[in-house]
Amino acid sequence: MFLVKDLPPGSYQVTATKDGFTSLSSVTVEVAQNRTSNANMQLAQAKPVQIAQLPGVPAQPVLPPGATTGAVTPTPAVSAPVDNQTPFAFGDFTWLNGNPRNKDVAFDTPFFTPEVRFDTHYMTSFNQPVDHTLGGSTESFRSGEIQVEQISVGGDFHWNNVRGRILTMFGLFATTTPRNDASAGVGQWDLRNAYRYVSEAYGGYHFNVNHGLNVDAGIFVSYIGLFSYYNFDNWTYQPSYVSSNTPWFFNGLRIQWFPTNKLKIEPWIINGWQSYAKFNGHHGLGGQILYRPKEWLSMVFNNYGNGTDDLGIPGRSRIHTDDSIQVRYFNKPENLGLSKMAFSLTGDAGCEYGAGVTCHGGKGGPKQSFLGWMLYNRMWFHKDLLALTLGGGQMNNSGRYLTLLPPINGADAISGSPYFTLNPGDKAHMWDATVNLQYMPKQYITWWFEVGYRHSDVPYLSGRGGITPPGGNNGAPGQLVCNSGASAGTADLTAAYAACGGPGSVWFPDLRRSQAVASIGVLVKF
Repeated sequence: MFLVKDLPPGSYQVTATKDGFTSLSSVTVEVAQNRTSNANMQLAQAKPVQIAQLPGVPAQPVLPPGATTGAVTPTPAVSAPVDNQTPFAFGDFTWLNGNPRNKDVAFDTPFFTPEVRFDTHYMTSFNQPVDHTLGGSTESFRSGEIQVEQISVGGDFHWNNVRGRILTMFGLFATTTPRNDASAGVGQWDLRNAYRYVSEAYGGYHFNVNHGLNVDAGIFVSYIGLFSYYNFDNWTYQPSYVSSNTPWFFNGLRIQWFPTNKLKIEPWIINGWQSYAKFNGHHGLGGQILYRPKEWLSMVFNNYGNGTDDLGIPGRSRIHTDDSIQVRYFNKPENLGLSKMAFSLTGDAGCEYGAGVTCHGGKGGPKQSFLGWMLYNRMWFHKDLLALTLGGGQMNNSGRYLTLLPPINGADAISGSPYFTLNPGDKAHMWDATVNLQYMPKQYITWWFEVGYRHSDVPYLSGRGGITPPGGNNGAPGQLVCNSGASAGTADLTAAYAACGGPGSVWFPDLRRSQAVASIGVLVKF
C-alpha cells in the first residue's frame, strides 16, 4: 500500500516490480477526488537462480524476499501508511454494531460503486400462531416459514464531487416498513407506494472543506437506535425494543461536516419522524454527532425535535435523544481461540407535549414519554470466523406513541386498532433478551442462528390463536370484528355486541405477554 499526497485527479499507469518476482502486467487507474482507487496485479515468483560457485563455498539459490535458509535474514515488513485525511479511515471500524464488516469492495469504478444485499431467514415462535403472523417487531413478521426479508440492489454514484445513491428494497421490508408510517394519511398521491421499493435515494455534492462536507437531499437511513436498517451490519438479527421503535429512515436534507478525520457533525432538516410526508405544520429538526477518537472507541449522539408527528394533532410536539457508546476491549485477531470482544450501550429518552399531553404528567394531561436502554456484548472466535452476541434491553413508552402497532386485521399506523389502542396514558413496558451466533467464512456472507425472548406488561405479542379474523382481513381494521368475520361497524365494544348478536359474539385476537422465537438465516452483502 502506498500513500501519495496531493495527487491530481486523472489517469495513471501503475506497474509493480519486486525482487524475486516477475511482473506480468501493468494497469491503468482512474484517480478521482475523495474516492479509493484500487490497482490489482499478479506477480509470479521467479525460479531460483544458482549463484556461481566459489571455491570451497556451496551454491545457494536466490530466494524471494521473506524466505529464509541457513543464516539468511528475512526482509523486515514495511507498515502501510495511515490515511489521516479520509474521515474514520485511520482505523478498522468493521467490528462496530450497525456498521458493515466488509473490509473490501468486490467491484469499483471511478463513476459507480455497486451494492447488493440479500437477507433470507426461517423463524418460528414457540407460541405457534395459527396464522403464522408475528407483530410488534421490525424483523420478525412470519412464523414457521422461510421468507426473504430484504432484496436490495443499487450503489453509489460519484463524479467530479457530485454524489448520488440508490438502494432498492424488495422482500418483506417493502410492505412492513411503509405500514408503520402514518404520514401518508395526509393528503393524496399514495406516498407509501411511491417509496415502497426504495430504502435510500438521494443526490448531493461533496465540498472540499476540512475533511469533507456533504450536502444530500432525498431519503436516507436513520442512525437513531444504533442498529443499522440492514441486518448484515448488525450483531443480532432482531434488535431490542429501543431500536425497533425508533426511525429507520428520514426524508429531507442531510448535511455531513467532517471538521477532523475523527469527528462528524450532521444536521437534518426532515419531514418528520420516519415519515414520507409532513404530519402537520412543523418540519422535524435533528442531527448526529459521531466521534471516534480511537479505533477501539465510538460514541454517537442523536437528537430530534420541533416535529409535530401525530396524525391530525397539530399542537403536539416531540423531542428525543439517543446516545450510544461502543468499546472494543480485547483485540487479538490472529488468535484461534478468543480473538475479539466488544460491547455497545445505548440510552434513549423522549416525550411529547401539547394538545392534552405532557412530558411528566399532571395538570396539562397524561404523561407521554419514552425511556429505554439496550446493552450487547459480542465475542469473536477463531480469527473472527465465529461471533457470539448476548444482550437485550428495556422500553417504557407511556402513551405508546412510538410502540409499533400489531397488524391485527391488517391494521397499520393510519387505521389504528381498537384491540391495541394508542391513546394518551396507555402504558407499554417491555423488555427482551437475545443470544445470537454468527458464522462468517467470507467477508461478504454471514450464516446466523438466534434465540430471543420478548415480554410486555400488556397483551401485545401473537399467541396461538393468531391476530387474523375468521375468514381473513375484512378491510375495516379500525373497527371491532364479529365472530362471523364481518366488521361490527364500530370501535365501541358495547355497540359491537349489539351489532354482532350479544355477549360472546365479538372476535378478539390472541395477544400474549411473552414470546420466544428461534430463527436461522443467511445474509449476503457485496
